[in-house]
Amino acid sequence: MRSVRARTALGATLVVAVALAVAGVALLAVLRSHLVDQAGLQAEVSARSVAAQIAGGTPFGRLDLPDDTEEHPVQVVDEDGRVVAIGEDIEAIGGTASPATRAVPPAAQDGETETGEVSDEAAYSTGDVTVDGDTATYRFAAVKASGPQGEATVYAGAPLVTASAAVSGVRGAMLAALPGLLVVVGGVTWLVTRRALRPVEGIRREMAAITASEDLSRRVPEPGTHDEVDRLARTTNETLAALEASVERQRRFVADASHELRSPIASLRTQLEVGAAHPGLLDVPGAVADTVRLQQLAADLLLLARLDAGERPGRTRLDLAELVREEVARRAGDRVPVRVEAAGEGVDVSGSRGQLARVLGNLLDNAQRHAATRVTVTVRREGREAVLAVEDDGPGVPEAERERIFERFVRLDDARSRDEGGAGLGLAIARDVATGHGGTLAVRRSPSGGALFELRLPRTG
Repeated sequence: MRSVRARTALGATLVVAVALAVAGVALLAVLRSHLVDQAGLQAEVSARSVAAQIAGGTPFGRLDLPDDTEEHPVQVVDEDGRVVAIGEDIEAIGGTASPATRAVPPAAQDGETETGEVSDEAAYSTGDVTVDGDTATYRFAAVKASGPQGEATVYAGAPLVTASAAVSGVRGAMLAALPGLLVVVGGVTWLVTRRALRPVEGIRREMAAITASEDLSRRVPEPGTHDEVDRLARTTNETLAALEASVERQRRFVADASHELRSPIASLRTQLEVGAAHPGLLDVPGAVADTVRLQQLAADLLLLARLDAGERPGRTRLDLAELVREEVARRAGDRVPVRVEAAGEGVDVSGSRGQLARVLGNLLDNAQRHAATRVTVTVRREGREAVLAVEDDGPGVPEAERERIFERFVRLDDARSRDEGGAGLGLAIARDVATGHGGTLAVRRSPSGGALFELRLPRTG
């Protein structure tokens, strides 16, 4: 029962079995009711035939009763309850003393039926009759009639043996056919489920092979049936593609990080070795610069690792305009003066002050690297968003490169110098922080022709 096919086949078989049982019981009930009604109609015909004789004036002793007593037993009872006529060879009869009345009019019940008439209504009941020692069940119809001899009730019966035999035959046929039908249902369900789940097994085998080989370039087969299994295969392939891209990005990240770390470490080691051999030749400022660059690179890598791990920044409410003014005021040694244009107070956002200050710092560092004479920082409100824009009058970013510059270790500088180009992590960190704060970071062309970076964050007031 650990197999989906087995559980599905068993479930379908049980459902069909219950449905057939309910349908069979209902069918037998309807069939029996129909056959009993037919017997009642036959009995009523016989009863009215005898009642017509009474209404016509035929004495009770000369009534022409049906010859076939076993098929149509008849009993006539007068208004005092005495049996005045009965079929030949009837030894015992039941179900006629107090028949179940069905729609008998008050005139018939009160004994006021006019002379020479037969009641339009009939009452029906069921009872046993013994004829020549054989007892059987009959459906009786009771019809009131009045004649010169007074009022009488005619009871005529029709056997129910045919109805019982028909119901028993149908029940037996259904019980005989039920096991075979359930076997067919279970088998067909098993085969259909097996065919439907065959692509799932193919997906499972391919996933197991991918896990064993660690080859994320492989894909699971797509059946092309445009159903749930086909959508599962497509989603699985999309997941594999995303996983492959993530692993490839991590590999490039490790390779680029190793490259970036190798250069300052090698330079620092060379300077220290030279200084150890020739103390007078030690380049202390260069060693300090390499150490600072290593420290900054390590801090950037640690921050990216925390962002990749899903670390959520501490949320505090802060004024974005005030944050910009404070951070710009600390940058006294910038090559190009920074002008701040803030839309007053009240541009409040929720987030980490340290991380947002890091984003602003990275954007200003990038602008300082490319600006010619001017860097402008603008803070404004746009609907439910707070917008921080950093604009420079440099050469700008080519349209084809406007997404690529946010990738890690990507630099568009002609020379990848450690002094000018940086490690290529600043903009990647800025976008990751913006995304973590529920915002966006994009670049476009400024009116002056340079680059315009826009950070958009949800406002909190």
